[in-house]
Amino acid sequence: MISSVDLTVIVVNVAGWIGMALLISAYALVTAGRLQGPGLPFQVMNLIGGGALMVNSAYYGAWPSAALNLVWVVIGGVGLARARWRAVARH
Repeated sequence: MISSVDLTVIVVNVAGWIGMALLISAYALVTAGRLQGPGLPFQVMNLIGGGALMVNSAYYGAWPSAALNLVWVVIGGVGLARARWRAVARH
């Protein structure tokens, strides 16, 4: 039987791997010209990826990495808000 501590570690580790995959994929897709940096998919991938890595880093006490990913989340949030404002302004 899996204890709640073991389950927490599994969830935190999975979140870290998913976050890493999202951030690397977003960067690779923009670099390859398959996504646009200001676009919604890129911003969402960065927001979720940064958030997942922030949780992972904080859980393990890697505070510089957690702070970096907090900034990454804020940047993604601002990017999403700006995209929303542009969409509203066009209508």
